[in-house]
Amino acid sequence: MTSGEAETAGEVAIDDFYIFQPRREMTTKGERTRRRIVESAAAVFNTRGYFGSSMSDLVQETGLEKGGIYNHFGSKEELALEAFEFSTGIMRRRFASALEGREGALERLFVIVDVLGGLAEDPPVAGGCPILNTAVESDDTHPVLKERAREAMEGWLRLVGSTTKEGVRTGEFRQDADPRETASVVVATLEGAVMLSKLHNDPAHMKMAVDHLKRHLESLVRPRPAVKERHA
Repeated sequence: MTSGEAETAGEVAIDDFYIFQPRREMTTKGERTRRRIVESAAAVFNTRGYFGSSMSDLVQETGLEKGGIYNHFGSKEELALEAFEFSTGIMRRRFASALEGREGALERLFVIVDVLGGLAEDPPVAGGCPILNTAVESDDTHPVLKERAREAMEGWLRLVGSTTKEGVRTGEFRQDADPRETASVVVATLEGAVMLSKLHNDPAHMKMAVDHLKRHLESLVRPRPAVKERHA
């Protein structure tokens, strides 16, 4: 974490690492069509992968001819990158909404765990976690997509780590609570649970991961000093 990070959990969690840009209303037919293409393509890429998705698949899903798609996007790669940003943007809005008005590091970390835990049964687009899917497929095959996935995952790690750091700063968490370690454990555990839940078609794996992480996070809370009893 750098010294220039914001001091409050709310600023760190949303403003610094999850710069939230509200959805702008589509004002023209062209903008609405582009938006529809991106929304449809996001599900295609997230279920079939970049290399497994053909232009025929995109034509079928969007209801547009190939030329209609290319009128808005210069290449399949350009469309895939924007579709990925669309998917991760949904997650940013989920974090922003769920964290609004939440106070205290432990409460905020519980909210973050719950949002990520929702990936097993309620992914932002069909197909599961778009960051996990993109990271696995693009490794050694598509450097640009891999970098986008890495950046998005870094955002999640910073979100957890900065919230933990704030808990240490305010005295809510023990001084030995390690923000980087906590971030790695939380994100890796939940992404692994997404994979297991999907592989076995059983969300119980995610439920167990969420429950375990919450117990672990509770262990970071600094014990309150014992109150001495007064004797008459």
